[in-house]
Amino acid sequence: MKQQLIIFLIFALVACKTFAQTEFPLTPTELPQTQTEPTALQPEAKTDVVILKDPEILATYLLAPGDAIEITVWKEEGLQQQQFLIGPDGNIVYPLIGTITAAGRTISDLNELLSVKLADYIADPSVSVKLLNNQGNAIFVIGKVNKPGQVFAGRRIDVLQALSMAGGLTVFANESNINIQRRIGNEIRVFPFDYSNVIDGEDLDQNILLEPGDTITVP
Repeated sequence: MKQQLIIFLIFALVACKTFAQTEFPLTPTELPQTQTEPTALQPEAKTDVVILKDPEILATYLLAPGDAIEITVWKEEGLQQQQFLIGPDGNIVYPLIGTITAAGRTISDLNELLSVKLADYIADPSVSVKLLNNQGNAIFVIGKVNKPGQVFAGRRIDVLQALSMAGGLTVFANESNINIQRRIGNEIRVFPFDYSNVIDGEDLDQNILLEPGDTITVP
């Protein structure tokens, strides 16, 4: 009897040891929690801002012969609200500086040019340039439009805009044979313009930005 009891106890001890060494899969709540470092916030991607300065793209108004401008230099006696008419050669004559070319420049460009040149005579000049009238930016529209004659605009305009300002085409206009004449030196360059196509969204490159003195002919 004692021998059987001893055998039973030995068997029980072996069974308990084996059970204790058996690996059981851990439940999710028993899994060790791995601490993860907080992810650093990624900076937002920066979008490059492209500033377009090309007047052909922005249709910025360019000064032209015949325009009247007013120039003021702050706190400088004798240089207050002086008015100038841009001559046929595109120039003005300004005190201290002399002859400078104004035509073909924007108001901002002319302001900067005057500031740079006046800096040789005045410490930190503060210059203000104002356009009084834009009579130099004249486009001529002739032929079969409702209001032929000169068209004035405060900025660069294209062919469609000029035709609109001239009252539009008459019912007798030949829409397909409109042309724009531009004098370059001693030569005259002709640009074709098909009104019907442009209105339909075709050949849009024909709708060019006009230059002062351009003549639109509508047969």
